[in-house]
Amino acid sequence: MREVNKIIIHCSATPEGRQVSVKDIDRWHRERKFSEIGYHYVIYLNGTIQKGRNELKAGAHTVGHNAKSIGICYIGGVDNNFKPKDTRTPEQRIALKELVAELQKKYPGATVHGHNEFAAKACPSFNVRKEF
Repeated sequence: MREVNKIIIHCSATPEGRQVSVKDIDRWHRERKFSEIGYHYVIYLNGTIQKGRNELKAGAHTVGHNAKSIGICYIGGVDNNFKPKDTRTPEQRIALKELVAELQKKYPGATVHGHNEFAAKACPSFNVRKEF
């Protein structure tokens, strides 16, 4: 098992209510020359948690922090004008809390962060520190 000390939350930066799949994100990341999807988990609008990149592999989601982190992406994060907005459905909120709790048990001491703590972006479009 690799060392994990951070859980980093992202959004897909897709408009509220738009369905996006792991397959879609994998394609987008490959178009950017990634070997595969960069996130370890993706949370769909209905709260379903889908696996992305294998947890045993370093992610490709936060420059400088991939080696020792797990990347989680929820679908959404912007309004219909592509302005940052917390678009999480009630199901996504529950799934995210449960997934983070599960990962913190698996990786004791791992801290929870928003992508915006490491990059000049609004992602994940909510205050992770306040919520976690």
